[in-house]
Order: sequence, then structure tokens, then C-alpha cells
Amino acid sequence: LSIFLATIFIDVFDMFSIGIGPSSSHTLGPWRASLDFIQLLARQHALTDIRRITVELHGSLAKTGKGHGTDMAVQMGLMGLDYETFPPTGIADLQQSIRSSGTLFFANSHPVPFNPATDILFRRDYTDPAHANSLRFTATFANGDRQDQTYYSIGGGFIIRQGESHDPAIPTTAAFPYPIENAADLMGACTATGLPIAGVVRTNELRLRSAEQIDAGLDRIWQVMLESIHAGCHAEGILPGGLQVQRRAAGYSQRLLGPAAHAAALPDWLAAIRQGDHGMATVTDWTIAFALAVNEVNAASGRIVTAPTNGAAGVIPAVLLYALCFENLPQPHPHREFLLVAGEIGSIFKKGATISAAMGGCQA
Repeated sequence: LSIFLATIFIDVFDMFSIGIGPSSSHTLGPWRASLDFIQLLARQHALTDIRRITVELHGSLAKTGKGHGTDMAVQMGLMGLDYETFPPTGIADLQQSIRSSGTLFFANSHPVPFNPATDILFRRDYTDPAHANSLRFTATFANGDRQDQTYYSIGGGFIIRQGESHDPAIPTTAAFPYPIENAADLMGACTATGLPIAGVVRTNELRLRSAEQIDAGLDRIWQVMLESIHAGCHAEGILPGGLQVQRRAAGYSQRLLGPAAHAAALPDWLAAIRQGDHGMATVTDWTIAFALAVNEVNAASGRIVTAPTNGAAGVIPAVLLYALCFENLPQPHPHREFLLVAGEIGSIFKKGATISAAMGGCQA
């Protein structure tokens, strides 16, 4: 599972994916695996022939899956719902509907009997030797046939099907102008072309999408990051999960801005921060608040950008918003350049190591 990462093309939009918290390995990965399982079945069977779906969670997914919403994620994925656009506030009602009706609308179309208490199995007694995060789907058909598929959730929302060598969503055979497997390759491309890092990365991205699509995608990523910072800086109380963790980001914003400016909508709130004190202590407090805000939205199963994991999602937007609020950045769209560079650096780390907490510890 680790060898293939060194030779695939991981683009900026793989490293920065919009999703729902609280964990890229335990929430986003299983959600993606569920969606992929739908596609596998649809290519080979009539979905109306499905009579039962069961899911086994193994290893770390079984041991911490309740707290990370893994059972929620597989149900949402099996319903064919898009983690990028489905409103997080609607998840609880859907789960309650499945429990009370005993029915899951597979692929958002075909009703299948489903009881989360018995059809999602937390196999804490088993860890797949290939990876600490694995899950297996089983579909049973009207004629009694069954089809199984095991997936590995390898960090950052990336998944691999058992028996295959790459995430099905990532290109592996396309020719890119500048193949980059490590930092030396990246610096070599910059030296050979005279382009900055962002220019080299953009040239590679142009093999996958147009310039307009690149810019629109980067703008959308940054907008979701901004919205998660603003939301986190305006949510008070206790985080869900039973540990009685007090939200802190809103307290920073109220103290640093005062009640009136703190209560402003996103554009005016940002303007007030930019126009305020730029002393070191204030700037440091704001940067902490930005990161905490995203982390708290993630912990509450809100929408954030995986960067490169959900657990680490606060750092990149906090540093970027610090730069935009407190530094003089002359480029017309500095967030685009920042995200291109950060995404490439992140991909180099992912190719050479692990960003799966279950494999490398949370600091991975």
C-alpha cells in the first residue's frame, strides 16, 4: 500500500478535498469507499436486485469509529450522497429516518432493509494485516449471490480497493510535464523552467483541467476554508462527543474585536480584523483562533477542507488567512499561489511517508 504512492500523480485537489468532519481516515475515507462500492455494483448488477447490504469495520475503524462517525459516513455514502455538498445539519435526521424505518435508500434510489445496529459490524477483534483502517462491504442479491469488496482508508480521505494498487480516483498513467516524486524533482523543474513552484504545479494541473477550472476550484477551496473559520469563530458552547470540550475560537474573536465587529458577516468581520491591531500578540492570537475555529467545526462534523487530513485541517487556512490579513501580498489572487505550493509540498510528504494517524500516530 505504501509503494504505489511514490509513483502516482497526487494533484492539489486530491490534497485539498472538501468534506465533513471529524476524520479524513475514519469519516471521509469510508464515505468515499461507500460511493465507490455503489459504482462497482452498478457496473455489474441491477441495483434493484440488491436485498441486503452489510458493512464490517476493522482495526482502528472499529475501535474509534463510533466517535469518528464512521457508521454515519458509510450510511451517507451508501445512500449516494455527496460529502462536498450535502448539508451537515441534515445528517442526524437522515440517520434517525434509517433507524426508525429500517430502510436505506441505496444509491438514493432503491430501498434496502437496513438496521445500523446489526448491518454495521464493529470488528474490534480483527485488524487487516495490510492496513490498520479497513472496511468490507457485502451485497446480497435476490438470487442469493453475494459480492464483497474490502477497502483501505489510508489517510487524507484516500482509499484503495483490496486487490488493486491505487486509489481509483487518482490518475496513474497520464503523462505530466513535470513528474515530481520528491523535493529534488520539484526544485529541478523550477530550475529548468525558471518557473516558481506554483507555476510548475499549475502546468501539471493543466493536463487534468482548464485554467478556469483550476482557478475556480482553488477559489472554492479557499471559500470553504474561510466559511469554516468564520463559523468556528461564531459558535459557542460544548463540542459534541461527550468529553465536555469547550469551544474556544469564538472567545478569541469576541475579545479581540469587541461585540459589534465580532457579530459581523464574513466580509465585514475580515475587514475589521485587517483594520485592527497588528501587534505580535494580537496577530498570534488571531492565528490561533483561525486554526482552532476550523478544528472545532471539524470536531462538530461540519464542512471543512481536508488539508491534508481533517485532524490537521486548521493549519493551512490559519496560515493563509494570517498572510492575507497581516502581510502585504501584492499578487491579485495570492490564495491560489499559496494553495498550489502547499498542495505540492503535501503530496511530496504523502508519497514518502504516511499521513494516516492509525499508521503513523496523530502527528503524522
